[in-house]
Amino acid sequence: MKRLLLLLPLVGCTDQPSHIPNPLFLPAQAVGSAVQNASYDARRGRVANHVITNHSDIVSEIEAGGGPMLSLAMELAWITAPKRPALTALLARDIALYRDDPEALIVALMVHGA
Repeated sequence: MKRLLLLLPLVGCTDQPSHIPNPLFLPAQAVGSAVQNASYDARRGRVANHVITNHSDIVSEIEAGGGPMLSLAMELAWITAPKRPALTALLARDIALYRDDPEALIVALMVHGA
């Protein structure tokens, strides 16, 4: 029984990846996470402000296949230029959802952003 208790702490020692982070890195990871969250929140705020302010114009531009307000929304969400035509088509397919819910449009833009 004593041998088992002595070996038990060594069972966790391995060179394989683990889901448990190194506790010494947690403070640095927390700071990094806070910075990333602040950056994301600021970007999302800019996208939300633009979409809410120009919602009807953006919806019309989605239906028309593009336009300056939609392009600016995608730029604010950091959606790369090559992805924009496909995203515009995807948004157009679900336009009923986005026509009635600006928040859904904000989420869709943020999900497809960088």
